[in-house]
Amino acid sequence: MLIDTHCHLDAAEFADDRQQVIARAAHAGVQVIVIPAVERGNFSVVRDLAHSFRGGAYALGIHPMCVPQAGDSDLTVLEDLVRDALADSRLVAIGEIGLDFFVPELTSVPMRAKQELFYSAQLDLAQRYELPVLLHVRRSQDTILKHLRRRPRIGGIAHAFNGSFQQAKQFIALGFALGMGGAMTFTRALQIRRLAAQVPLESLVLETDAPDIAPAWLGSPGSAGTAGKSGLMRPRNEPSEVARIGEVLAELRGLSYEALLGATSENARRVLPRLMGV
Repeated sequence: MLIDTHCHLDAAEFADDRQQVIARAAHAGVQVIVIPAVERGNFSVVRDLAHSFRGGAYALGIHPMCVPQAGDSDLTVLEDLVRDALADSRLVAIGEIGLDFFVPELTSVPMRAKQELFYSAQLDLAQRYELPVLLHVRRSQDTILKHLRRRPRIGGIAHAFNGSFQQAKQFIALGFALGMGGAMTFTRALQIRRLAAQVPLESLVLETDAPDIAPAWLGSPGSAGTAGKSGLMRPRNEPSEVARIGEVLAELRGLSYEALLGATSENARRVLPRLMGV
């Protein structure tokens, strides 16, 4: 089974051809697409989108980049929706949540504190309702891990992982799989490619983060695509690309594509158990 464990299919970049994007993914063999929420405003959007096609799944959470605009009431709404959706097999995780210490406007002392408050509250929510989490981890691995050690039974996926081998082992010990996507396809991404080749196979899952983190064959910022936040054109990633991303991971590990898909799909269903019902 080919699973894209992280795809922002509700993004505006797909507004003009979303159904064709879904069809291309299915044609490429993608059987499950997990769509994480990022803010209160798209909670119902990702839920409805996941229910609109075969193999759709979703997660509910507040992304660290959306924390500046979020308030306490957003956490209340999130918990109410999660509680009401527990009977919905397509709800598979709390996410996308985490910490971002890379974006300059998120690195002030007050904003770091607010990020941690929202991250901690959403981890508590995941623990309370026995759901795994989809983690955004950018220059924040050690702080992310500090909070997880206080709640060692949550588990989930460290999305777009780009930490050290030592940090990878700590996430794995806490029951997390590492998300491998487009960044791994660039030959210059030596650290990510080493991790992809060396960490235990049972700790890896496939993802696209579409429309972001486009793989190498789609080009680089400045090529034809959609306008990014900087105003530069950037290539648009799609969930169908997870198939070729899987081929790259298989090559890095010296495995057949079929063996790689078998392992990564089993891993995804282990760390996101509710995928079994999708």
